[in-house]
Amino acid sequence: MELTLRVITPERIVVDTTVASVRVPGLDGDMGIFPHHAAMASALDAGFVRYRAGGEERMLFVDGGFAEVRGGTVRVLTAAGEESQEIDVERAKKAEERARGRIARRGEALVRESAIDFLRAEAALRRALLRQQLGRRR
Repeated sequence: MELTLRVITPERIVVDTTVASVRVPGLDGDMGIFPHHAAMASALDAGFVRYRAGGEERMLFVDGGFAEVRGGTVRVLTAAGEESQEIDVERAKKAEERARGRIARRGEALVRESAIDFLRAEAALRRALLRQQLGRRR
């Protein structure tokens, strides 16, 4: 028995394939999904969706979102989804540098910057590091 995996962004369908299993980055850690999994919906963190298709493990970056499991189908709705060959590692490194700079300036401009700005910088840093990690796997 297999599952259908669909990873969807506002712009495109990133993955639409049959898989043996899926692992998604839940807010409390990775969740494994296998055939006959109970129906569920869950929020996702930025991280990697890993899946087994054709006997090999594949993975892609997702920028958070939601996963729904129902009737043998896993749907991942995310703002961004990228496979390793789509990732521009140099661009991700520049994003990392910008985010680290914003975090470093946090102490200097405590009054001007809000906690939300700091959290956004931390999230941008995490996304940049995840993209670099996957981009190097080519």
